[in-house]
Amino acid sequence: MPLKAPKTSRHLEVERKFDVVESTVSPSFEGIAAVTHVEKSPVQSLDATYFDTPTQDLARNKITLRRRTGGHDAGWHLKLPAGPDARTEVRAPLGAPERGAQDTVPDELRDIVLAIVRDRPLEPVARISTERETQVLYGADGAALAEFSNDRVTAWATGGSDASPAEQEWREWELELSEASEKNGTVDTELLSRLSNRLLDAGAAPAGHASKLARVLGAQARPNGARPPADPIHRAVAEQVDELLVWDRAVRADADDAVHQMRVTIRKIRSLLADSLDSFGSSDTAWILDELRELANVLGAARDAEVLAERYQLALDKLSPELVRGRIRERLVDGARRRYQTGLRRSLIAMRSRRYFRLLDALDAAVAEIPAAAPGEQQAPITLDAAYKKVRKAAKAAARVEPGAEHERDLALHRIRKRAKRLRYTAAATGESRVSEQAKAIQTLLGDHQDSVVSREHLRHQAEAAHTAGEDTFTYGLLYQQEADLGERCRQQLDDALRKLAKAVR
Repeated sequence: MPLKAPKTSRHLEVERKFDVVESTVSPSFEGIAAVTHVEKSPVQSLDATYFDTPTQDLARNKITLRRRTGGHDAGWHLKLPAGPDARTEVRAPLGAPERGAQDTVPDELRDIVLAIVRDRPLEPVARISTERETQVLYGADGAALAEFSNDRVTAWATGGSDASPAEQEWREWELELSEASEKNGTVDTELLSRLSNRLLDAGAAPAGHASKLARVLGAQARPNGARPPADPIHRAVAEQVDELLVWDRAVRADADDAVHQMRVTIRKIRSLLADSLDSFGSSDTAWILDELRELANVLGAARDAEVLAERYQLALDKLSPELVRGRIRERLVDGARRRYQTGLRRSLIAMRSRRYFRLLDALDAAVAEIPAAAPGEQQAPITLDAAYKKVRKAAKAAARVEPGAEHERDLALHRIRKRAKRLRYTAAATGESRVSEQAKAIQTLLGDHQDSVVSREHLRHQAEAAHTAGEDTFTYGLLYQQEADLGERCRQQLDDALRKLAKAVR
């Protein structure tokens, strides 16, 4: 079921937290070159309820979800990791005050983290009340540079079976940069460090927890920090499963190139699992491989359309205006963009299904089943040699294709590409960087070739449709020849790339 039009806004939050004792005096910011004056704001009373799954999946992924009243930004806040000292905060309005509405997480926020929470309930896990004294620091141009907050916090963990949860109280400082303090889209880390040093000089210490919620929940909210598998293939699978969750959020936000990167991650996981099938204990591994293939295929419709739209836009922009004839932009570029949106909608339907959730559950289980090897314990066998032999076998088969058998040759070259890709992932996981680099070169080369094959077929169909409609088809033929020339160049470079790979393997 499609979601309602989103009512969210996104903000980059760059802040540092500090622990202070009750007697610590708030610092002065005089003498800091960038700061011209400081204004105090009225004390704010903030009350927030934090939500998570019963197993605190959000907290384990360093994500917080809260409903806060009071202050200038009252509403629902979803905070996602965005690098050192930074988080992306997605805000949604509080909504109507119907009974029970305060415990109903907005669909548009839940959807962002759906790959993490899946079909598990989101319930209150903590309540945090804050009395906040704020000072806003301004620069010479009158723009706010940063905000210093002196917080007195009272908190309760509301999850679990305790009828009367223990109350916690503490004091802390927060230092948050404003959007005006960013330089050319990057964070002014120098200003942040200068301000932080002033707080440290006043007696503060770097906070022992990343957030107020982490302090309340304590050990229950430890991020995913289990000892990684000792075997490099298994470790790589665990890392790629984490990457999959990141790109899942990017696809839901329709971020640039996100569909492609999610699809690449899916294929990496599948290749790594397939190359070490016997060493994974899960009986569901074969089913996981099939489901990953199906998911990649679903995403493929959007990805292929995205590639064609970019490809044709670039190619047509390079041509002289007199060579671009008929409705070719409408058919090639606009048509591909419409197919991308259709493919994206179908991908999101799949990514909101129970079938997708069960696949993610199975991936988690497969990673969790891998025991961390004790020191000196024998590792799983390296599969690099077997992966390379498959590339070499595919190359020999391609060399045997009869001249003139274009379709069979294209299929054979595509098979080399897929096997080179699996070799690349295996080599990267096992630390064989030279092999990984050369395998990537072959993958890229034959990827360009495959894109030219797909593009030529698409151009042929579009030219036929244009001809039937009585349109000028000259430009279609011009683009077709460019694609054919590209394919030929890729084929001519393949033998040299294979020799370099063989040398790297040796």
